Amino acid sequence: MVAGTLFIISAPSGAGKTSLVAAVVERVKDLRISVSHTTRGQRPGEVEGHNYHFVDREHFQAKVDAGRFLEHAEVFGNLYGTSADWVSDTLKAGEDVVLEIDWQGAQQVRRLMPQAVSIFILPPSLEILAQRLRGRGSDDEDVIAKRLSGAREEMSHYPEFDYLIVNDDFQRALADLRAVVYASRLMQARQQKRLETQLEALLSTGPVTE
Repeated sequence: MVAGTLFIISAPSGAGKTSLVAAVVERVKDLRISVSHTTRGQRPGEVEGHNYHFVDREHFQAKVDAGRFLEHAEVFGNLYGTSADWVSDTLKAGEDVVLEIDWQGAQQVRRLMPQAVSIFILPPSLEILAQRLRGRGSDDEDVIAKRLSGAREEMSHYPEFDYLIVNDDFQRALADLRAVVYASRLMQARQQKRLETQLEALLSTGPVTE
């Protein structure tokens, strides 16, 4: 069994990361989203166990103390964490995993799993980012102002990532994201394990028969 690849995807809030990830998982076989735990309140339309595992701070801290998170961070006063057991089991089963996490979480995961492929999603401009945040209709102006203020700090960490994708045109950004996933699956180390028998036959010294 060839182990899967871990994809880390980060972006400032409102850049379209969640929509892009949902679309690429729908279109690419054997690619799964890691569902994070969070203390954030559940937004209208969100489903427990699908968008997030919604927990209180006491439950979240218990998991931190038990070492059950691959990474965890506090963002705008809310806690987020990734289940270490689920990610490990899914990768061992040969499926690729997508983590939607902020740059702080990405740093933690890369230290533990340097082989992970990291992607940063950029908005085309701060003006468009502000329009998208307001278009959600889920945050008040104070929260939007905080998110915009933090966006510059988040985007300043782009050099830490392997790939940059600008979400200006959604379909083009989606095609770029799919290209990264497919290219990663063709890397020599992964293909060597998958094609072991074929490579042995191709490189054998025996006579060639038709």
